[in-house]
Amino acid sequence: MKRNIVIATVTAAALVGGGTVAAYASADDGNAPTQRQTNVRVADDDRNDDTDDRSDDASDDRSEAADDRSDDATEVRVSKISAADAIAAALKNTPGTAVSADRDDDGAGAWDVNVVKGDGTEHNVRVSPDTAKVVGAQRDDDDDNDGHEDLAALKGASVDAREAAEAGAAKGTVTDVDLDDDGPAAWSVETTKGEWKVDLKTGKVTQDHDDDNAQDDRDGDDD
Repeated sequence: MKRNIVIATVTAAALVGGGTVAAYASADDGNAPTQRQTNVRVADDDRNDDTDDRSDDASDDRSEAADDRSDDATEVRVSKISAADAIAAALKNTPGTAVSADRDDDGAGAWDVNVVKGDGTEHNVRVSPDTAKVVGAQRDDDDDNDGHEDLAALKGASVDAREAAEAGAAKGTVTDVDLDDDGPAAWSVETTKGEWKVDLKTGKVTQDHDDDNAQDDRDGDDD
């Protein structure tokens, strides 16, 4: 009975402590000690679970980014009108300077082109993704100075939004064109294969390193 009590007590300690415990009990009859070993790998399992969780999170982030680009690609593929064509149609309807173009997510998938007139007023022009026909245009009455700031950033530029979209098309189907004035001004062009910068003067296309750093930060958070 004494032997059984010792074994039970040590085994319970092994389960609580999460380690490996060797329990020895001497028989009352003087026989050699009997060794019983209980291996409990609770701590190891916890470490493995943490590693699996980090790996799953990193994989989820990459999958989510890929899914977003895949959704954009599907949306633009069903459009017969490119970003450059949509910008040209918008400017024909509303003369001015185009500063951005992207697809609406309201189900119709129209191109939404933002045009700034010489007086700094902003106008949103919606272009059909199938016919390039303008299906709506309205002035943006937000009380801000974005229009004037955009015109100032583009002063002296040789490459406009339509030309930036055409340049970016060499890197995949264009899903978004926008003026990036955070730092040296440049056109930011998003395609189904990534994000790119288009120089305002030369039209040179380079990888958007900010996008790379954001992905690295996401991966680093998973470590």
